[in-house]
Amino acid sequence: MSLKLPFKRILLKLSGEVLAGNRKYGIDPHLTNQIANKIKVIHSKNIEIGIVIGGGNIFRGISVSAKGMDRVAADYLGMMATVMNAVALQSALEKTDCVTRVMSALSITQLAEPYIRRRAERHLEKKRIVIFGGGTGNPYFTTDTAAVLRGIEINADIIIKATKVDGIYSDDPLINNKAKKYKKLSFDEVIKKQLKVMDMTAFTLCKENNLPIAVLNIKDEKSLLNFINKQNVGSIVL
Repeated sequence: MSLKLPFKRILLKLSGEVLAGNRKYGIDPHLTNQIANKIKVIHSKNIEIGIVIGGGNIFRGISVSAKGMDRVAADYLGMMATVMNAVALQSALEKTDCVTRVMSALSITQLAEPYIRRRAERHLEKKRIVIFGGGTGNPYFTTDTAAVLRGIEINADIIIKATKVDGIYSDDPLINNKAKKYKKLSFDEVIKKQLKVMDMTAFTLCKENNLPIAVLNIKDEKSLLNFINKQNVGSIVL
């Protein structure tokens, strides 16, 4: 599949840990505002943006369930954490004058609209930023899978996974300084090399739907903007 630039519509996947900054948990308002400003710059280029945020900075269902909590209960708590992050990012975005909607797969009507695909597409067409909270609404699925699912449903041109590392590596670059960085990979190469880009359910969905995945460092001041502007940043799978 050839990569079409510039993009008309993107799905931005943010890890919850990014919102925590240097804290071990919680939300760093200053850092959240910085991320909101980066998103605003992209939005000002007439790009439609959907966002999915993880909840690991508040609650991580899998690790808690491993310690004895019922997995279903733990996953629902994790989904609620994603709604908290979504509302926090919405607040930061609206301070920059970006019109934003939070849509949740869980019913929390005081904070978010229920997720309805056609309504989400309408918001995007009206140039509103849409933040999808509540994961898929079902236990046993990660926010990576939720991001890809929403990306497919809204016909996004690409999934941009914004993390703490600047691309896809042969090993964890934060642990192994000799890890090799890959700039461009096919889906089959990722599988063959057993690279950890996303969980397998999410990755398979991307492969089956020919949905490219980009990985970049959101902490870098201009990585998101540079990627949109066709600069040589991050890694891409297509």
